Amino acid sequence: MMSKKKAPNREEETAVETAAEEIEETAAETEDAAPEEAAHAETAADDSLQARYDDLNDRFLRMAAEYENFRKRSQRERESVHSDAVAFAVKALLPTVDNLERALKAETADAEYKKGVEMTFQQLLEAFKGLGVAPIEAASGAAFDPNLHDAVMHIEDEAFGENQIAEVFQQGFAIGDKVIRHAMVKVAN
Repeated sequence: MMSKKKAPNREEETAVETAAEEIEETAAETEDAAPEEAAHAETAADDSLQARYDDLNDRFLRMAAEYENFRKRSQRERESVHSDAVAFAVKALLPTVDNLERALKAETADAEYKKGVEMTFQQLLEAFKGLGVAPIEAASGAAFDPNLHDAVMHIEDEAFGENQIAEVFQQGFAIGDKVIRHAMVKVAN
């Protein structure tokens, strides 16, 4: 027995065609949307990676700057400590310098003795020079500077100008710009 095939009617054909078209459109939209979504996902991933890179790079640069600042600060502190240590040692030796100066000014019959004291005094001053310690300029007639000189006396003398050093009682010393001991002076006018 043969079965009779039912002939498709026009409505069924139209419905099938419409469903097929909808499936094709959905597939096309999915295909079009997939690259857009993938591109969007890639862009988001790139942005995330770039943000992470920028953050790490910023942290690295800040850490490098902090290290450089630490290194410079440590160097300045070492130099300061060295300068302070030299100043402390020189300050302890200044009474010896003063005594040698007084011994040179004193009259003595023994020329060899005086020469020995002078050599010792010069050797001590050379050792100071090697440490960067220099005497403060405080000669008679020089201008008085309260940052370098300590005025212990004041005289009126027409031979000297205003605020000029008339006499030096005790030599001052400095290491660089740092005064170890101010020069004690007599100031005129």
